[in-house]
Amino acid sequence: MAANSDAKNNAVNIRKMIADKKQKKSISNVTERFIPTLLLLIALISVITTVGIILTLFTEAFEFFKRVPIWEFFTGTVLKPMSQNPEFGVLPLINGTIISSLIAMLVAGPVGLMSAIFLSEYASERVRRVLKPMLEILAGIPTIVYGFFAFTFITPLIRSVFPEVAATNILSPGIVMGVMIIPMIASLSEDAMTAVPNSMREGALGLGSTKLETTFKVVIPAALSGIISSFVLGISRAIGETMIVTIASGSSKNFTFDITQSMQTMTAYIVEVSGGDAPAGSTIYYSLYAVAATLFVFTLLMNILARYVSRKFREEY
Repeated sequence: MAANSDAKNNAVNIRKMIADKKQKKSISNVTERFIPTLLLLIALISVITTVGIILTLFTEAFEFFKRVPIWEFFTGTVLKPMSQNPEFGVLPLINGTIISSLIAMLVAGPVGLMSAIFLSEYASERVRRVLKPMLEILAGIPTIVYGFFAFTFITPLIRSVFPEVAATNILSPGIVMGVMIIPMIASLSEDAMTAVPNSMREGALGLGSTKLETTFKVVIPAALSGIISSFVLGISRAIGETMIVTIASGSSKNFTFDITQSMQTMTAYIVEVSGGDAPAGSTIYYSLYAVAATLFVFTLLMNILARYVSRKFREEY
């Protein structure tokens, strides 16, 4: 009797275990089917956001171009949105944006690349662990702080040497933007050079090359894809900078190549117009979206260029 009772209990336990297993498996199957859908929706958030931005920008920009000819907008050298006879030429803004970005890259390019070379090829592991975080601290400083630094320190410093420089000019914000993007160029370039196999360095040194020759003739060509990408991304960052140029470069919409004079960039114009002076539905209000769409296309083209360069010059080891 006892044996039969134990057998029945074992059978009941086994059936219960099987039932529990089926229930858990059923819940697991539901979860497995639900999780990919949830992850897809989360991944689509960025896509949906981008589509929403594009629709908003270009819908409102289209309304602007119904009032102002697109040819006049992209070829006009005069921007007077608040005058009695307003003119909406975007070239002064494009000119200011390009000049400030070029100045920034003239500062950030050499300094960032040389910093990356030192960290990758010359610095000891201990020195690298100290210097790299210190360098990257620059990337964490708020841009409005950089803007006041440019306006209250760099501009007076430049004017003490060159008195003809205007109180607001494109030179000082360009220099400070260059300082701001040094960490981006240095960090990305250093990562690209560190990824070059040591066997290539050892081979060059074994053939009699010096450390400097190995760096410039072996390591940099091998890491060229990452280095160029860091430069292109740095330019994109400079093009999209807002607070530094808003504070330090002034709001003069001059179409000039004199870097000692005040100029306005596309981002600074957007800040000015969105400050509340332009009534909704007016032409100047819609010009905000036309300039923003132009800036969007600029940065998009720079990112496409970065991806193309990265793929074209990529080296796999």
